Amino acid sequence: MPSIHLALGLLLSLLVMNAQARDYAFSDAHFHYVDFFQESEGIKALLEKMDESNIDHIMFSGIPVAKKWHENEPQRPRYYAGDDAAAYWYSATDFIILRALEHLTPDQRKRFHPFLSGFNPNDKNADAHIRRLLEMNPGVWKGLGEVFTRHDDLTALISGDVPRANNEAMYRIYALAEEFDLPVMVHSNITSKRERMPLYLEEIEDPLRYFPNVRFIWAHAGTSMELHRHQEKLEFLFDTVKRMLETYPNLYIDLSWTVLDPYLLNKDGEANAQWVKLVTDYPDRFMLGSDVVGSFKNMDKYLDAFIPFLDALPEEVAHKVARDNFLAVLPSEKEQD
Repeated sequence: MPSIHLALGLLLSLLVMNAQARDYAFSDAHFHYVDFFQESEGIKALLEKMDESNIDHIMFSGIPVAKKWHENEPQRPRYYAGDDAAAYWYSATDFIILRALEHLTPDQRKRFHPFLSGFNPNDKNADAHIRRLLEMNPGVWKGLGEVFTRHDDLTALISGDVPRANNEAMYRIYALAEEFDLPVMVHSNITSKRERMPLYLEEIEDPLRYFPNVRFIWAHAGTSMELHRHQEKLEFLFDTVKRMLETYPNLYIDLSWTVLDPYLLNKDGEANAQWVKLVTDYPDRFMLGSDVVGSFKNMDKYLDAFIPFLDALPEEVAHKVARDNFLAVLPSEKEQD
């Protein structure tokens, strides 16, 4: 009899735990429909993956560069870092996005929020190019980016000068973003692979200061897997992000996968209390993204990996981070179904 009572007690406990478990719907706030060769599994595969993964909304963008298969390379590279051949700015990525949108029904279309990315951030003509696309497709584009500036080894591989988030060409783009009320997602590494200090911080901090009416989404909070391969963990990151959130109300943080480990979760997979408090203190300023490129099979894996951290947040905050904060940063879609 005692064993039966014990079993019933355990069953009751499991039922209570399951009743209290949270169900999350997601917005994928950092997503690339194509890879570095401008290829994709296609819109049908993406819709199927979104439906099975509880992804209600998506930041729908291409990739602003294409990787060259160089004449001297015997094998086609599989990624931008596959060999030493260059990458080049590729404006047609936005037309791939526009074409994909044509295959959506009106109800499906409401879930897709296109970000325009196919421009050279070193070119002071870029703002004129962006304006043309905005005016050719009124109301379609909901943001700009992901803009590649400091981006690991990709920075050195892109033909031309090293992009910076605080150069004159980008300032012209930010002014245009302000005019059209568009958020801007910027990839700007906080440091180099070897310097254990925020070497490049001013490159993202300057535009935050000079364009207070532009909503900036900082991709990966300035981190990357390549930085972690060399430094494992940026010890200065938490204090830097905290200070910047305090200082710049126009800063939003994309927590996509390189921030999850080793910052949001510890080695045992438990939520880091420091980061839990920071996100709770700034409940409207963080969002999640899968950062997949052209292939969608791991979207749910990357987003579900955040659930232990989301579960450690107050429930209202968790749902904001998982879904609503991305929607709130968009220009004309403060409310979504």
